[in-house]
Amino acid sequence: MASCNICQIIEGTLPSKKVYEDDEVAAFLDYNGALEGHVLIAPKEHFPIFEQVPDKIVGHLFNTANRISSALFDGLNIQGTNIFVTNGVSAGQKVPHFLVNVVPRKEGDGINLASQPRQLSEEEMSTTEIRIKEETRHIGIEKESAVKQQEERVRPVDTDNYLWKSVNKKIA
Repeated sequence: MASCNICQIIEGTLPSKKVYEDDEVAAFLDYNGALEGHVLIAPKEHFPIFEQVPDKIVGHLFNTANRISSALFDGLNIQGTNIFVTNGVSAGQKVPHFLVNVVPRKEGDGINLASQPRQLSEEEMSTTEIRIKEETRHIGIEKESAVKQQEERVRPVDTDNYLWKSVNKKIA
């Protein structure tokens, strides 16, 4: 996307300090980072928000975040990392390209990510639980459906029938 700064960094038309890159993701230092060594990891394909990123890429992004975190421990002699996503403007997302942040941490570094806890009533907790459960009831159904379709395609057949053998071989 031509107007996206992250896409321009990935394409190399905006300068950056890339620390890692492969076919699916790029990781680079955040010039406006919370601390020295703050790394942003972005999918190379443009996805504005988390919900649009395919599961396979999400897994790869967080695997990369894990490895970048280890590299920060070793390379910068840090004591911890914060790995987080700001998803949506209300959550602090400043650019319209999904990113995973990896922030190196040392004791006394002056960064405070703590929030003040809000005690919810039992009624608020129950209402919230019901509302979220209603929206999550379909999670996993797509995967189960795909597995069922695959199982239906691979039916037991007469093992002497060479045509069915070849069809099943191609499916498997």
